[in-house]
Amino acid sequence: MTIASQSLRGVGVLAGFLLLVGCAGQAEPEIRTVRVEVPVQVPCRAPEVAVPTWAAASLRRTDSLEVKVRALLAERRQRIGFEKELVAAAGVCR
Repeated sequence: MTIASQSLRGVGVLAGFLLLVGCAGQAEPEIRTVRVEVPVQVPCRAPEVAVPTWAAASLRRTDSLEVKVRALLAERRQRIGFEKELVAAAGVCR
């Protein structure tokens, strides 16, 4: 055996020993629970807004101009109130 082969053999034994020592020193991985906050979509449960019976729905062609104007003004107030209810119901979901 030559000196070169003995030194290579010694390096191989040393490398094997280091591999074994490296594996023996490892500890088991620690298992732990981590809480992660994730936003989740939730269905909106807004109250249903009932559509009113509009004041101008019962108008006839033969009604006087005064009756038609009063009915349209009343319906305008109804629509404003209805829109406020819709906005309030949509605001619940925000």
